[in-house]
Amino acid sequence: MNISDIYLPDYISKIFGELDIASWFVYNPSHPLLFNSPLFLGLFLIFYMIYVAAKSQRYDLFRKIYVIVFSLFFYYKAGGNYYILLVICAVVTHLLSKRMYMLQKQSSRRLLLTVIILANLGMLSYYKYTNFLIDNINAIFHGDLSFQNIILPIGISFFVFEAISYAVDLYRRQMEPARSTLDFCFYISFFPKLVAGPIIRAKDFLPQMYKKLHLTHEEASSAIFLILIGLIKKAVISDYISTNFVDRVFDSPMSYTAFENLMAVYGYTLQIYCDFSGYSDMAIGLSLLMGFKIPPNFLTPYKSQSITEFWRRWHISLSSWLRDYLYISLGGNRKGKVRTYVNLFLTMLIGGLWHGASWKFVVWGGLHGAVLAMERFFKQFIKVPDNRFTRIICILLTFHFVAFCWIFFRANSFEQAAAVITNIGDLTFEPHDWWVVIDGYKNVFILIVIGYIMHFLPENFVNNLKQGFNKTPLALKAIIAGLAFWLVYATMSSGPQPFIYFQF
Repeated sequence: MNISDIYLPDYISKIFGELDIASWFVYNPSHPLLFNSPLFLGLFLIFYMIYVAAKSQRYDLFRKIYVIVFSLFFYYKAGGNYYILLVICAVVTHLLSKRMYMLQKQSSRRLLLTVIILANLGMLSYYKYTNFLIDNINAIFHGDLSFQNIILPIGISFFVFEAISYAVDLYRRQMEPARSTLDFCFYISFFPKLVAGPIIRAKDFLPQMYKKLHLTHEEASSAIFLILIGLIKKAVISDYISTNFVDRVFDSPMSYTAFENLMAVYGYTLQIYCDFSGYSDMAIGLSLLMGFKIPPNFLTPYKSQSITEFWRRWHISLSSWLRDYLYISLGGNRKGKVRTYVNLFLTMLIGGLWHGASWKFVVWGGLHGAVLAMERFFKQFIKVPDNRFTRIICILLTFHFVAFCWIFFRANSFEQAAAVITNIGDLTFEPHDWWVVIDGYKNVFILIVIGYIMHFLPENFVNNLKQGFNKTPLALKAIIAGLAFWLVYATMSSGPQPFIYFQF
């Protein structure tokens, strides 16, 4: 039987006949569910109507189960059947952590904490580093050891770090256990931050679960503002300059001029910021619509005057996690100056490896770690004057160091990174040739300029813009949202592009 047999008008029958509704509920590796996809928008609107309808506390149990089920469905649509791994991680971590919290003997508590950490890191290491390890063994010993191709589950680096922070906080008695395994599953699987962060601490999230669901008009407006800004950052700026310029240059750097290579580095520096901060903005906005407040994950990092300041502004949830659970655990600054420098370097080295199973990520993290240690060392001897000129110089130096390091982050290999660096080293001042390139990629360069202007706008201006949006009538908000979606559609070169941090 076909749809037309159900007495529908021909045009409705045609619409439903062309729609493959079954595909909405089945995972497709080539079309994962993304925040910036029309399918997610439709699914979220349906989800949210039911979520708000069940806001009363008497529906608390239903709402928890409802959010968990939707979150697992979202994870399945975004990354396949690895949602089973997520559930196992949540259940086992909660039960073992609760048992550890109840123990009084310190040695037993320490042993159980070690088991929890090793279990989570073992799972992460298997999926993330097995292929990397085998490749290195083969390279060192000229072997041909092979293993099944292990696919990295999306978001595993994020929910494993959340699970570990929960166990460590309970061990330190900085919080009480979640009231139930269901509550902990809600926290771990909460879909806005599930696949690419921010990394939220259970001690900050769980207390919000037990409060009455409440959303003010101002909070709703702020949430929509964040979602729209994040969507523009990701789907308009980041995706466009990536597919139309940056990817082409990095895939074949020697086929392009020195100026194009330099602009590609500047382009990627903006791309990764707009991509990741755009995701974070959308995640924070979606969470706020659901009644959960998540702190900012990015604070205009390219305004930083030092690498130390950069890591206080970039991926704040990760940098603070590395500080509280790795740097401090290594001894922090409590064991002398030399040990402090070593701990800083090791923390960033491990942070680099967390980003990806490749030596180029280790180099990226090592460069940042080395400069962090150097800044800590020279700070005790050199006092930089605090004036506008020195601030601008420090910002420029910090920005270009960060941009240089991004080359290793983006390049597919050391050879490719070396080609980009070598090519840029041959740069000569050729205004006419530069203009030919700019004119040829006119739209790309317009978006790059707009992106950097948005980033360097004064904080007061952005706050005033947000307040102005909050005060606009609902009809005008709808028009602005419609224009934002039209802009996304108009600049889309292909389908919705995955977020960069999905692979980590």
